[in-house]
Amino acid sequence: MTDPTKPQGTIVVSGTGRVMLDPDIAELRLGVAVSRPSVAAARAAATEAMTAILAAVTAAGVAKRDVRTTLLSVQPRYDYRDGQAPTLVGYDLANIVEVTVRDLASLGAIADGALSAGATSLDGLSFHVDDPREAERAARTAAVAGARSRAEVLAEAAGVAIAGVGDIVEGGPPPSWPQPKAARMLAADAGTPVEAGTTEISVTVTVTFRIA
Repeated sequence: MTDPTKPQGTIVVSGTGRVMLDPDIAELRLGVAVSRPSVAAARAAATEAMTAILAAVTAAGVAKRDVRTTLLSVQPRYDYRDGQAPTLVGYDLANIVEVTVRDLASLGAIADGALSAGATSLDGLSFHVDDPREAERAARTAAVAGARSRAEVLAEAAGVAIAGVGDIVEGGPPPSWPQPKAARMLAADAGTPVEAGTTEISVTVTVTFRIA
């Protein structure tokens, strides 16, 4: 029987669990930028373009709740010439929305529709898993199992036995990383091909095992 008053040794090891799965949602930014002599003219041109872009996105099946305005700005534009005071020549207006696409099969059509409707920028494409909880659970289980496996090897080599677990610390929130092939978009007359690739859910834990 272990004497609770006697100091016990420990083995401290880390383990990482990884789960690969296919992403099921994508996010991208669509924007329009215009330059006009007046704020009113810039606003009118940008409004017309963004209205057409949003109509194209909606027609492709994106719900209104999945479209968010992330930037709306107006900046004066000056002409700078050597030896002269800056001259106001117009205004630049930018309007950018972030779109969540839940049907990845429609992503190429959404991009094409937005560009055809007048979008002047399309960037920030990223792929995610909408509900990663099951994958995170599997990754945590694998991380703890990996840590125990390493500890058992060390314990056997040292001629001791694992008596229990003293402490478990998870190394931060599990990140989701798209693999390098995930974010390829190529414009083509036949349509914009998009590859979602795979996403990795990773969890790292540090476990302190008591030894006897």
